Amino acid sequence: MISRHSALREAIQVDKSIKVVAAIIIEDGSFFATQRGYGAWKDWWEFPGGKVESGETPEEALVREIKEELDTLVSVDEFLMTVEYDYPEFHISMDCFICSIISGELTLLEHESARWLPLSDPWQVRWLPSDIEVIKKLSAGRENGSQRQADRYDIIEFRTGNHGGIKNGRDE
Repeated sequence: MISRHSALREAIQVDKSIKVVAAIIIEDGSFFATQRGYGAWKDWWEFPGGKVESGETPEEALVREIKEELDTLVSVDEFLMTVEYDYPEFHISMDCFICSIISGELTLLEHESARWLPLSDPWQVRWLPSDIEVIKKLSAGRENGSQRQADRYDIIEFRTGNHGGIKNGRDE
């Protein structure tokens, strides 16, 4: 039996909505992905970004978040899409933008790991559910088996160390 208190708590959690932004950094046919190092979704992969603070535009939030997470300055070049996704604890509204690196070396300050993934084969890692629609849009038309790979992505997960052009700022 569900108590009135737990039903109320669940109703409050479902109503919680978070506005976030994500950077799709693309270079030479690959894009940059980061692995979460904390929380319920630890070890899952995502596009870097974060919460939009009060008074910020999504573009301002994205520049700030990438500087905080990766010690890199980016330009926000083009809006790609908005993803609306319901996690069990909250609703996420994620504005996704194509970005370019202006300066910096993509130093990992908050994430566990990072990789450059080819646009033609983005399913090498286990993506957060909210990021899957972005992956599908990026890889649309690039690979015939994209949907089949998307359906089985959750059984494929690689853990990697540092890669070319990526520094782990936590170890320094």
